[in-house]
Amino acid sequence: MKKIAVLPGDGIGPEVMEQACRVLKACENLGEDVPEFELEYGLIGGAAYEQHEAHFPVETHKICERSDAILFGSVGGPVAEADKPKWHKCEANSLLSLRKAFSFNANLRPVQVYPELNHISPLKAELIEKGIDMLIVRELTGGIYFGEHRRFEKEGKRFGSDICEYDEDTVRAIAHVAFQAAEKRDRRVTSADKANVLDSSRLWREIVSEVSAEYPAVTLEHMLVDNCAMQIIRNPSQFDVLVTTNMFGDILSDAAAVLPGSLGLMASASLNASGFGMYEPSGGSAPDIAGQGIANPIAQILSVALMLKHSFGLMDASDKISAAVTRTLQSGFRTGDISQPDDKVLGTAEMTDQILKELSEG
Repeated sequence: MKKIAVLPGDGIGPEVMEQACRVLKACENLGEDVPEFELEYGLIGGAAYEQHEAHFPVETHKICERSDAILFGSVGGPVAEADKPKWHKCEANSLLSLRKAFSFNANLRPVQVYPELNHISPLKAELIEKGIDMLIVRELTGGIYFGEHRRFEKEGKRFGSDICEYDEDTVRAIAHVAFQAAEKRDRRVTSADKANVLDSSRLWREIVSEVSAEYPAVTLEHMLVDNCAMQIIRNPSQFDVLVTTNMFGDILSDAAAVLPGSLGLMASASLNASGFGMYEPSGGSAPDIAGQGIANPIAQILSVALMLKHSFGLMDASDKISAAVTRTLQSGFRTGDISQPDDKVLGTAEMTDQILKELSEG
């Protein structure tokens, strides 16, 4: 028995989470090594604020503490209501609090362009013909997001200050995550920094180079982050594992997220040093389409695949989910966000029905 904390959240979160949990429960029939999954639901984000006046209430924290993994949906509300108490700092209070509470130091975001969907990628065909399959490894606990933040006045002028700080242990830990991931892939690591300007980046580059010596089979390349941003668009096929800081990772992973053509295809994992993880789609709560049954469930379903892989070592079941998604796309089924004229456009539940069909037949 494995206990999963299920935090659907806001917007389309509950809709796609319902479908992902259907897939998770179906995995119990995939083999003798797959355990039974007990799902315990908790409130997060605006949904939590309505009942507890907190975006990450104590009750939800306790549910997560007694779980073996966290399956997270999405949080946040309409932009026009961002100043209302229910939504003010909702994402920061939810996600940053979860990351801090469980010391999630590594965010893994796979970026893959499905050949069947090449036509919806914003890149020209010649830029993706070699295939795009990269893993972005983002450090989550250090850097400018967790440094000192302050506003002040001096000589009648308003100032803002945000401190970016890294220590060698934090950098070393995320570097090991990246190199270990690369050993299971194409054995190439690109480290993005701003070492020509920032001392924190010079330390980053120094420590990553030291860790590299422990992985002689893996090739390391250092790249300045501004060049890296350009290369993700200009030649994304060159990347295998890309490791970088908290802020740079936030920006680069969002840039890379547009390559497949929709955030509805992008899953991610956040892990701590002990292997405990939180799994979530990379997109937002999309309140404009919430409740309509048209959201793409694939990112949430692929988050289940990542959970099976990283938290429970169920590689076969994880691969079967990914393969079922691929075969569903190969069969021409689409949700609205990835559709073209004359495509077979399905709703959230119907798309999951097709994935479940492929999963059972695969």
